[in-house]
Amino acid sequence: MLKFHIITLFPELIQTYCSTSIIGRGIRNERLAVHTYNPRDYCLDKYRKVDDTPYGGGAGMVLKPEPFFATFEAIPRALNSPVLITTPQGVPFKQAQARDLANCEDITIFCGHYEGFDERIHSVATHEISVGDYVLTGGELPALTVIDAVGRLIPGVLGASISLAEESFDEGLLEPPHYTKPPEFRNMPVPEILRSGDHKLISQWRRQQSLKRTYLRRPELLAQATLSKEDQRYLDQIADEHQTDTKENQS
Repeated sequence: MLKFHIITLFPELIQTYCSTSIIGRGIRNERLAVHTYNPRDYCLDKYRKVDDTPYGGGAGMVLKPEPFFATFEAIPRALNSPVLITTPQGVPFKQAQARDLANCEDITIFCGHYEGFDERIHSVATHEISVGDYVLTGGELPALTVIDAVGRLIPGVLGASISLAEESFDEGLLEPPHYTKPPEFRNMPVPEILRSGDHKLISQWRRQQSLKRTYLRRPELLAQATLSKEDQRYLDQIADEHQTDTKENQS
């Protein structure tokens, strides 16, 4: 069982999400556990104060080290297990890191708020991660992103293992388009090849669509993808077609 320890001022945000859908099922099946810890419960003053004004002045409030250290030290975590702080300054969180974290016994995540943490709190982190180049109100949404991305990789959580094998980013490529019934909707038909029953051709079509979608939408991912000679030939073809279409649109 993988255990998540979430240090947050708003535990209900974590608990509500984690009680539903795939993660909720993983918890009920005892494949996952998500525990929340509120630093206010570890304050020694009667006002349960977790923030204060920054030294040197400036707008906003900064989260104090005392309650967060006390919370962290009270968690029954495995020795040398990863400790994550979600911050815009962190390394972008990617699928490869999710796979690495899925091999851990437990994971601790600090959720920030206000103007962020007192810098001394960062000293306990083994990883500082970012889920995007934008600012959020708090660290709960990034923490939930990590819980979801990592939790679904735990055996028995997602269900069908084939779903994991074919997901975006696992091969460095985006997924191909998917269709279900009806075969035609508002003059938009399902590609005939998907209804052909020819699994070899369907597999080839899906691979090509995945390559094409990645080239057009996230071309930087191709640098890390494992590509065959056939893949590269198809990409060259797509590149030529794209350049021709671009020139025609400009003329």
